[in-house]
Amino acid sequence: MVQLGLVIAQYDKHGAVIDAMAQSARDAAEECDAEIAAALDVPGSYDTPLAADRLARRDDVDAVAVLGAIISGDTDHDQVIGAAAAQGLTDVSLDRDTPVTMGIIGPGMSQDEAEARTDKGGEAVRSAVALAEELKL
Repeated sequence: MVQLGLVIAQYDKHGAVIDAMAQSARDAAEECDAEIAAALDVPGSYDTPLAADRLARRDDVDAVAVLGAIISGDTDHDQVIGAAAAQGLTDVSLDRDTPVTMGIIGPGMSQDEAEARTDKGGEAVRSAVALAEELKL
């Protein structure tokens, strides 16, 4: 059984997207017969690499799935946040030799587009489980 770490970025302009993504992730873990060994809530997507690193260091975590939503605003700030999170999560995965999947939706999307993509939480978990299983071989 794959043991997962789950990082959930809480920043969401309207709140429902993150809750739906987290539920999708938990449902996928159950479907994959994986266990969420630890979950950390962080303020936003920019904060996810540090939390993912902490979970990837744990002996009881085989892979980490990261969830978040980056909604477009009036500036290019969403692009900066998305790029920083993606690079940080890649670095964690390679530095810790642990699968870290990015279920962060956006940047550059509207609230409606975010609401349509809440299944990406489950996809991040399924990817983390598949990669952890493949790398154990």
